[in-house]
Amino acid sequence: MNSVPRDDRLPRYQRLRDDLAARINRNEWRPGEPIPSEAELGAHYGVAIGTVRKAIDQLVADAVLERQQGRGTFVRRARFNSSLFRFFRFQSESGERRVPKSRIIRRKSVAATSAVASALRIPVGEAVISLSRLRLIDDVPLLAEEIWLQQSRFAKILEIDTAEFGDLLYPLYEERCGEVVVSAEEILTVEAANEMQARLLRLEAHAPLIVIERLALDLERRPIEWRRSRGPADRFRYHAEIR
Repeated sequence: MNSVPRDDRLPRYQRLRDDLAARINRNEWRPGEPIPSEAELGAHYGVAIGTVRKAIDQLVADAVLERQQGRGTFVRRARFNSSLFRFFRFQSESGERRVPKSRIIRRKSVAATSAVASALRIPVGEAVISLSRLRLIDDVPLLAEEIWLQQSRFAKILEIDTAEFGDLLYPLYEERCGEVVVSAEEILTVEAANEMQARLLRLEAHAPLIVIERLALDLERRPIEWRRSRGPADRFRYHAEIR
């Protein structure tokens, strides 16, 4: 039997919540997998089921876990494509809503600039992996992306053939590097396309672009990835459900 970590400044359920979160972040239970039952966790930690339930309630509220009726409690798999659909119209010529295809156009190891270092919370000059990626539908470029990763955590990304990356990067990070994106912060700005961006997106020079700056975080809120996605402003939209 393991005891709940001691920190008398926090309620017991909060300490249990933090310990469960740390175990999830260590991949003891991976996204999509069930965690032990409340009774099993209560016996393991030597606490009442009510304490376990309160800790799990917090992780559900934090979107780390999800309860499935009749099946149990599972580690939630984060879904981030919805933000693309919230900001841009991604449809085929037939009007079908689809996830854009991805094409890696550059991958290299570089020294972190001050902006990259600040976002990833690493020293300036530390080695990072820089990716440039196009997102396309029917071979029409819709987004140009710049992506940065801390090389010490993602060295395997340099070894993989870019043809094997697939259209979504977060599953790749999890499968090859054991890094799981749990949450993200996004900032939207507007800028004019420079010559290279206009060429990649097949736009006129200085055409207006919407920029989505995203910082992806793990369960302990450590930065995993920083990216800037740029798309034509005439395809921009904003959608939110307010309750």
